[in-house]
Amino acid sequence: MSKRIGLYPRVRVEGSGNRAVSQAGVVLMVETVRKVGLDTTISAALTPWRKPRTVHDPGKILLDVALAVALGGDCLADIGMLRAEPAVFGSVASDPTVSRLVDALAASGAKALAAIRDARSEVRSRVWELAGGGSPAADGQVIVDIDGVLVLAHSEKQDATATWKKTFGHHPLVAFVDHGPAGSGEPVAALLRPGNAGSNTASDHIATAQLALAQMPKHLRRGRQTLIRTDSAGGTHAFLDWLSRPGRWLSYSVGMTITDAIHQAVLKIPKKAWTPAYEAGDTERPGAWVAEITDMPDLSTWPKGMWLVVRKERPHPGAQLRFTDLDGLRLT
Repeated sequence: MSKRIGLYPRVRVEGSGNRAVSQAGVVLMVETVRKVGLDTTISAALTPWRKPRTVHDPGKILLDVALAVALGGDCLADIGMLRAEPAVFGSVASDPTVSRLVDALAASGAKALAAIRDARSEVRSRVWELAGGGSPAADGQVIVDIDGVLVLAHSEKQDATATWKKTFGHHPLVAFVDHGPAGSGEPVAALLRPGNAGSNTASDHIATAQLALAQMPKHLRRGRQTLIRTDSAGGTHAFLDWLSRPGRWLSYSVGMTITDAIHQAVLKIPKKAWTPAYEAGDTERPGAWVAEITDMPDLSTWPKGMWLVVRKERPHPGAQLRFTDLDGLRLT
């Protein structure tokens, strides 16, 4: 049994066995959309793209597409899975209507993206508030991880090119909020890029960081309580200069490429300076040690107060050592 509240019907679960529906597992997602107000917020954000006397709300069409993807869909036509259950998902737009909305949003470019991102940011703040102690910012701090990922394409998709791993597809930069050891990453931003995009392009890291910070509650968008983490691809002068710019003062932790100068400095570290490495949960990492390099002349060109910490650990069985490794231990 269902009745319409918001953009979706409210479904009541009964044990009589008189009526069964397929895709019932996604009902939890629909209820989450309703609980956090994503349906009404995205609907209001897309009001400029709603034509007079239109039947289908643009916000619901976009949410229906997202639900279809969650159910395993990989094209717009897979929204038909929802259309087969009107009691659960309400009225679902036809394939041509969905395509016309996507075309309209694409034609609006940055304006449509900004409207959708603002709606997501508003709802995310509401979700984190509802989560209370389960929020990733419950202790007043938040960690944002930025990394590149290769997405393979098996046909001539737009912007699909050869990648640095000799595959074919795309190379987006994505940002996730860390939920700690007990949770998984929460995707907050993605910068779409062709497959041949560089791994350490500073402008792309800056753009992704800006998109991620825009998804944070306002008090976390600047200040030391927000930590930006990247691997060595983010260890560029331009990106760190942006992170440490006066008035922004974000905390950051980035990987560095081990140059010959750094390697020579590591060789000079006395054995007593190496201390055991620890995991995020304050447990000692077996076979790993860390030390700080304080007399590296190269650091004078980096942001003031920057620390350079190196780690050595036993490599995994079968791992190939590099010229920068030390006494059979992997340096990072």
